Amino acid sequence: MDWSWDGVKSLLSNTAPMLGAALGGPAGGAVGGLIAQALGVEETPEAIEAELRKDPTALLKLKGLEADLERARIETRGQVVQAEAKGESWLQRNWRPLTMIWFGFLIGGYWFGYTPPNLSEDAILALFSLMKLGLGGYVIGRSAEKITETATGSGLIQKLMNRGKQ
Repeated sequence: MDWSWDGVKSLLSNTAPMLGAALGGPAGGAVGGLIAQALGVEETPEAIEAELRKDPTALLKLKGLEADLERARIETRGQVVQAEAKGESWLQRNWRPLTMIWFGFLIGGYWFGYTPPNLSEDAILALFSLMKLGLGGYVIGRSAEKITETATGSGLIQKLMNRGKQ
């Protein structure tokens, strides 16, 4: 039996790209199981592919599954950030900003020529990527929080937490 998920990944590439990509990762079998369960078919690539080709609404079910998984991921991240912000330890509350400040100093040192001569260009580019990722996530996250707070009277994290309680 061929346990290749390539056919299913191809069918999902436009409608539910995160599920399709996850099928190719180390958790591919588990993701395949979720898909099979959502479609009510046997947990094989062939059964899933056949159902996707046969039933046009199957892709919509999987798009909904993908949206549910993304919502859960965002809520979990929000819970982690909120728990860190409410933590008892100063370090627990501030490790993210401190990490970004440290990367900022490293990049500043690079610009002023204070880097070891054996530091590879790949390592420097990795630091720049981390800084862009962290700064972008912080700015976007804070912007979303401020916009939501202005529009609704409560913050985005609080809004997500309240939605989970309903």
